Parts: sequence; structure tokens; C-alpha cells
Amino acid sequence: MHFVRAKGILSSHNGMNLYRGCSHGCIYCDSRSRCYHMEHDFEDIEVKENAIELLEHALKHKRLKCMIGTGAMTDSYIPLEMELQHVRKALTLIDQYGFGVTVHTKSDRILRDLDLLRKINQKTKCVVQMTLTTYDEELCRKIEPHVSTTGERFAALKKLRDAGIPTVVWLSPILPFINDTRENIAGILELCAEAGVYGVICFGMGLTLREGNREYFYKQLDCLFPGLKEKYIRTYGNQYEIESPDNRKLMKLFHQKCEESGIVHDNDEVFRYLQEFEEKDAGRQMSLWEL
Repeated sequence: MHFVRAKGILSSHNGMNLYRGCSHGCIYCDSRSRCYHMEHDFEDIEVKENAIELLEHALKHKRLKCMIGTGAMTDSYIPLEMELQHVRKALTLIDQYGFGVTVHTKSDRILRDLDLLRKINQKTKCVVQMTLTTYDEELCRKIEPHVSTTGERFAALKKLRDAGIPTVVWLSPILPFINDTRENIAGILELCAEAGVYGVICFGMGLTLREGNREYFYKQLDCLFPGLKEKYIRTYGNQYEIESPDNRKLMKLFHQKCEESGIVHDNDEVFRYLQEFEEKDAGRQMSLWEL
């Protein structure tokens, strides 16, 4: 890891990334793309040493309360977080100043902060977003090698449910010729139903590949699925959006399973829910887009 001093911490939409880079090793990670201008090795985590100071200043001076988001570019609960506790410190400030929060992760380490998540959710709104891609545990360990398995994430979702904390699942990415099967999609959605998730976000059955993450993805395919890289190249060339040949059938299954389970599956509706700030004691709602 290495430290930098940041000039700011919140984006125009009130999102933040306390770290840059990741050690989870997911073979498909879009954050490796060169367009994000990460000028260091991806596994050499960049830590914004003044992030908590910047966050407190920002929260103190915000005119209106809103939802604060974290984990969009770098998972909030990389192993380093257990040592530095930047996310926990940030959650403490968010609770102290009365803001809502949504945290995006693939790790059951989020349960360490269940006490703070519950406190925030009692006063405003706390939503945990969890990515699930692969129902099969063995395959999960291949394509997401250094993060909680699907089973461990599922257990975390149930604990969050029992604590009254709403959850949203990202069904993404789905890798053509690897996990784009009916069994995989149905299996994940059955877990979502059992865990009582509010909604599932899905942009289609596929993934994105661009300079930076494409090279890493193909290198991992050579190691884990020999011969598959050549099939990708023959099928997709240098396309940015890589769609499963079974996209239409799998999306029909996705919407059908969500409908049967009462899971919100319209992306716009889920995003509105994530963006709406709620003051539970006053019964008032405000979207972060109004700020």
C-alpha cells in the first residue's frame, strides 16, 4: 500500500472511494481499465490518508442531508480495511452527522460494522449492496479468488436481513461460456429470495472489456480456462460490451424469477431507492439529486 493526500473525498453525487486499487483478484474487474488513470499497480492499494478529515469537513458543511455512497470503484472491505478501519471511521461520522449510507461490497467483513449500520438505519437509511455472480462455490473461488465466496456473502445477506438492514444485489458480471447458464442465474436469484433482498440490479447477461481490464481478463482465462480466450476473440473481437449468446433467454428468466419472488428488478426503481434519503423520525424523503 501507499499513502496520498487527497484534495476532496465526495463526488458530485456524494459517492466516495476511501481506497484505490484492490486485492480481491476478481478476473473481470472493470476498475483495472486504463480510463480510470490509476497510475500504480492495481494490487498496491492507494490510501487517502486525509480521507476521514475531508469527509468530516464535507458532512459538516452540507446544506441538506443525503445518502453517502462508498465502494463503487474499490470494494470497501478489502483486507486492508480491517487494519486501517477507514470505512468504520467514515460510518461513525455518517452516523454522527445524521446522513444515510449505501455500501457496496463482495465481502462478509461488512458484518464487523453491523452495529454502525444498524444505528444509521434506525435514524435514516442504510442499504448494503452485495455483488453475486456465481452460484457454484468452486467456480466462485476461480473467478473471485480472494474474496468471500457466494455462500459466505449469502450468509451475510441473511444476517443483514435479520438486523433489519435492506440489501440490493448486483447480478453482474455474467461471463459468456463460464457462468451464463440457467442454473447459475436461477440459483443466485433463489438465494436472493431467501435472503429477502429488496432489489437486484442487472444490466444484461455479459460484461465489459476495455483496455486494461481486457488484458488481465484474457491472461486469467489462459490460466483458468485454457482455449477460452481464443473463443472470446473469435466471437467478440475488441468489443467493449460482451453479451452472452443466451442473453435474451437469461434476461427473461431473470425478470420472471424476480417477479415471482417479489424482488424489485427495474434498475431505475432500484437506483431511485438507493438515492432517496429518509429521515425516519420525520417521515421525510429527499433525493441526493436535489442537492
